Amino acid sequence: MMDLLIPDKTHDESRQGEALMLKAEAAKNNGRKLYIESYGCAMNFSDSEIVASILAERGFETTSDYSVADVIFINTCSIRENAEQRVRNRLKEFTVAKVKNPGLVVGVLGCMAERLKSKFLEEEKLVDVVVGPDAYRDLPNLIDQVDDGQKAVNVLLSREETYADISPVRLNSNGINAFVSIMRGCDNMCSFCVVPFTRGRERSRDPLSIVAECRDLFDRGYREVTLLGQNVDSYKYSTTGEEVITTNFANLLEMVALINPDLRVRFSTSHPKDITDDVLYAINKYDNICNYIHLPVQSGNSRILDLMNRTYDREWYINRIDAIRRIIPDCAISTDVITGFCSETDDEHKETVSMMDYVKYDFAYMFKYSERPGTLAAKRYADDIPEEVKQKRLTEIVAKQQEYSFYRMQARIGRVERVLIEGFSKKSDKDYCGRSDQNAMVIFPVGENYKPGQYVNVLIERSTTATLIGKVVE
Repeated sequence: MMDLLIPDKTHDESRQGEALMLKAEAAKNNGRKLYIESYGCAMNFSDSEIVASILAERGFETTSDYSVADVIFINTCSIRENAEQRVRNRLKEFTVAKVKNPGLVVGVLGCMAERLKSKFLEEEKLVDVVVGPDAYRDLPNLIDQVDDGQKAVNVLLSREETYADISPVRLNSNGINAFVSIMRGCDNMCSFCVVPFTRGRERSRDPLSIVAECRDLFDRGYREVTLLGQNVDSYKYSTTGEEVITTNFANLLEMVALINPDLRVRFSTSHPKDITDDVLYAINKYDNICNYIHLPVQSGNSRILDLMNRTYDREWYINRIDAIRRIIPDCAISTDVITGFCSETDDEHKETVSMMDYVKYDFAYMFKYSERPGTLAAKRYADDIPEEVKQKRLTEIVAKQQEYSFYRMQARIGRVERVLIEGFSKKSDKDYCGRSDQNAMVIFPVGENYKPGQYVNVLIERSTTATLIGKVVE
């Protein structure tokens, strides 16, 4: 296990102090408010916190009310067509704010910005700034360009950018859970996915910077971190020097777990082709690494998986499920499923259903196939499954998953779950809510001797499809 390295003071302290004072004074005198709205995956929400930090250094104050903002950013998702349509609809709602405040800067960030680039400025006249995921450091300059009367675009992708030196501003935080980005981009060319084109090539962040961020979060009272990457299992960072030291994802999990046993560690997302037994043994070894794995299957049929370019087949996926069950017997497993992919037959759809029967997932994200411009599937295959067939298959797998979600929840009744209290239940301030080790939401009555940020043991008495309900026990 490596200790964190603290660099020597090699800069002139007076010059450094003067620079910090000037920076603080510039930030103090800005007086402009920033509003950020995020859509899509957890990575986008994490990126928004990076953006807030970059602009905070230039004196922007974040606000949760866009009507008082001087700058509005939407951090976008391109994974499905309806995700992009939601963004376009939201932009129309900002038109009134622009009329009231002609100096308002409206920007589109993230994957949709990267996919459409300068075309976005032509399609949405309201938009002033278009910025891709690797260009957030340039935002202050781009805002200056808009202030000078120009539209601004930066969608350059990078092979190096990880924002490792930036301490994110935690937006809408409960002070308990935090996202920590460990890598960016993706080298998997799944035929249905736009991510390699919108987020660039895969690169991993220095593990020491990750551990430092997690340790700082713990010292500030946070009790759960979720390590984020498009494919966390392919995390790999090598130091340079006389001796090359390589850190893989199993090593990184252990490094973060050792910060403190009261720091709960989660991660997302895993890839079936890369998840190793070493990762599973690390989860089993440390009680504070949660027994929960999100392992997207997408399809239960090997031919469809090949068309999707997932680089594993049905047998390999089952092998990984069996390994999880063997090494981490009490592990919850969730997944992603795409139904109605190009040329999928009824029998191939039934293999996806049978995979759900085999695994009995705790939870699943389920979608109809949505062709995305520029992807390999859009170029190579006809989107030839009728919409009504897609919908019928989706309805079937949703019903199947509801059955197994309830099955998994019912199996927890009578057990005692260690729960990290996150706050009041959405339905009542007489109940607290928090998540179990297996990522299930747990509801229980408020008590005098415990509060958010603390762990409690909850005896599960009943459940719904999505929630466990119980009472605190000693």
